[in-house]
Amino acid sequence: MTTWKDLKNDLVLNQEDLSAIELEKDLIRTMVQIREEKGLTQSQLAEICNVKQPVIARMESSVHSPQIDSLLKILAPLGYTLQIVPIGKK
Repeated sequence: MTTWKDLKNDLVLNQEDLSAIELEKDLIRTMVQIREEKGLTQSQLAEICNVKQPVIARMESSVHSPQIDSLLKILAPLGYTLQIVPIGKK
């Protein structure tokens, strides 16, 4: 059986690809942290955001790359938004 580590080692990723992956991972980690800090379960967040719980679960487990509209739908009720900032000025 091939593991993710094996598969990842076989991929040819350039720095831009790696940066995009890291950005997505950071975004998802931050969203999970915000949800947990607010004491919300995935189901509670889903209800607040008017999405189904599996949408939250798939996003948090990185099964799919989140779509911008889905991110905004989840972030807004949490009191957050996306912002474009120059690289290095996070």
